[in-house]
Amino acid sequence: MDEKKETVSQQTEYERDRRKGGLGDWKAIIIALIAGITAIICVIIFSGNLMNYKKTAGAGGLTATGSANLDFESDLIVWRGNFSTYGATPKEAYAVIKRDSEIVKDYLLENGVSEDELVFSSVDISQRYRTEYDENGNYIRDYPDGYDLYQSLSVTSVDIDKVENISRDITKLIESGVEFVSNSPEYYCTKLDEVKLELIEKATDNAKQRIDIMAAGTGSRTGELLSANLGVFQITAKNSGSGEYSYDGAFDTSSRYKTAMITVKLNYAVE
Repeated sequence: MDEKKETVSQQTEYERDRRKGGLGDWKAIIIALIAGITAIICVIIFSGNLMNYKKTAGAGGLTATGSANLDFESDLIVWRGNFSTYGATPKEAYAVIKRDSEIVKDYLLENGVSEDELVFSSVDISQRYRTEYDENGNYIRDYPDGYDLYQSLSVTSVDIDKVENISRDITKLIESGVEFVSNSPEYYCTKLDEVKLELIEKATDNAKQRIDIMAAGTGSRTGELLSANLGVFQITAKNSGSGEYSYDGAFDTSSRYKTAMITVKLNYAVE
C-alpha cells in the first residue's frame, strides 16, 4: 500500500515538473523570437539610415555654384565740394566765408540746383600759427597768425546730367575769388534691393541648372535640397572686371554705370 502511494506521488511530481519545464521552454522561445524580431528591426532601421545618409551626405550629393551678373545705371548722384577763407581776426574771416557761401549758393541755383537738393555744412574754424626762429635757425616761439575757416556743401539729385555738368565746370566760382575744391561725384541706385533680389533669383536658377546637368550626366536624380549659401554682392564699375572684387564684397560709387554680381552655392541629395 505504501509502495503504491509512493509510486503515485512520484508520478505526480514528474507530471508537475514536466509541465513546469514546458512553460519554461515556451518562455525561452518567446524571448528568442522577440530578440530576433528586434534585431531585424534594428538592422532595417540602420540600413535605412545608412542609405539615407549616403543619399543626403554632402560628400554623396551634388554641389554647384551658380552666378549672375546685371548691368544697371545709377539714378542718384551726390556731389560734394568745399571752400575756405582766411582772416586776421575771426570776424574778418567769417565775413569772407559768408560772402563766398552766398556766391556758391547763387551759382548753384542759377544752374538749376534747387534749395532742397543743396545742403551747406556748419563752418569750421582753426587758428593759424606762425613759428619764429632766430638768425641761427633756432626755434623761438609760435604765435597766432590769423584764422582759417572751412565750409563744405553737398548736392543730392536724381538729375544726374545736371549735377555732372556743374561738378565739371566751377570756373566761374574760381574767377569770383572763391577757393573752391570740387570732389568727384558719387553715384547710387535707389532700387538696389530690387537689383539684388533679381540677382539672387538668377544665380539660384543657374546653380540648379548646373546640378540638373550633372545629375543627368551621371544617370541619377536630385533629391532634397541640403543646403544653400549666398555669396557677397560685388558691385563694380561697368567693364571693370573681377579685379575690383573683394572678399567682403565691393560697392562702387565712382561710376554712373555699374555691374552687380552674386554667387549662390547649392547642395542637393542624390537618388
